[in-house]
Amino acid sequence: MKTKRNKNYIDVEIDKLTNSIENVVTGEVFDTVVTRLKLSDIRQIKKKDWAFDWGKEIKNEAREVYKLTTESNPEIIHGLISMEDKQDHIFMHLIEAAKFNKGKNKVYFGSPGNLVAFACKLSFDRGYQGYLAFEAKSVLIKHYEESLGAVHFRGLSMFIESHAAIKLIRRYFKK
Repeated sequence: MKTKRNKNYIDVEIDKLTNSIENVVTGEVFDTVVTRLKLSDIRQIKKKDWAFDWGKEIKNEAREVYKLTTESNPEIIHGLISMEDKQDHIFMHLIEAAKFNKGKNKVYFGSPGNLVAFACKLSFDRGYQGYLAFEAKSVLIKHYEESLGAVHFRGLSMFIESHAAIKLIRRYFKK
């Protein structure tokens, strides 16, 4: 009997750990807000600009989808994350930076790191000591160990434990 494997490996570059998000050219930092994605937000998310089907993701009742915006411009979505509460940790299913925050022509640094820090904060808020688990693409395992302090568990499984979670939270959430 074959087991169906999840094909949604975390495949996002943690470009730079910043204080919120940072303009690549000017270095200006913008305070961010992470809020629950609503069905009404889906019209902003053009399928051609995103690798994942976020409309389908938001309809999955087991998952919580959040959007990253700036305090100064809450209409522009800088990134998205989909997570599931596993009752003892948070599992990150998908994470994606907006098209304009990817590649060598990106406008802002920090979107993916900001969303991972939020997931760790959510884990603490729910009493899970910051534990965040995810499946990584094999070529990015070392990158996540170095950039996020994640631990490679087995296969493609990784997790962020309390100490590393606290570091990320302190970087992104000063208040």
